Amino acid sequence: SDDSGNRLRFQLELEFVQCLANPNYLNFLAQRGYFKDKAFVNYLKYLLYWKEPEYAKYLKYPQCLHMLELLQYEHFRKELVNAQCAKFIDEQQILHWQHYSRKRMRLQQALAEQQQQNNTSVK
Repeated sequence: SDDSGNRLRFQLELEFVQCLANPNYLNFLAQRGYFKDKAFVNYLKYLLYWKEPEYAKYLKYPQCLHMLELLQYEHFRKELVNAQCAKFIDEQQILHWQHYSRKRMRLQQALAEQQQQNNTSVK
């Protein structure tokens, strides 16, 4: 029962930390006053353990760690009340993903071409 309780806690905290990657969710929390609650802010500080490699490897949305880090700052938490702030963050994330995808595709293509050349030159 203790083991199942720990597993459930792990799953809940994993899901919550990953939700922090969604700027609209952060805006929702800010508008409802969660970031003014000292206990909630302390909980966000506690969740920093997810930055450790043995926990971070379970994250599907690693940008949540950046948001978790930014949430440690009161100024950032206050700005999230503004829907325009959340929209700006959302747009920046999309731009980053687009750039990352294109750059990764180019790197993979260059690697494939290099491997093909190496295979040709060995023969």
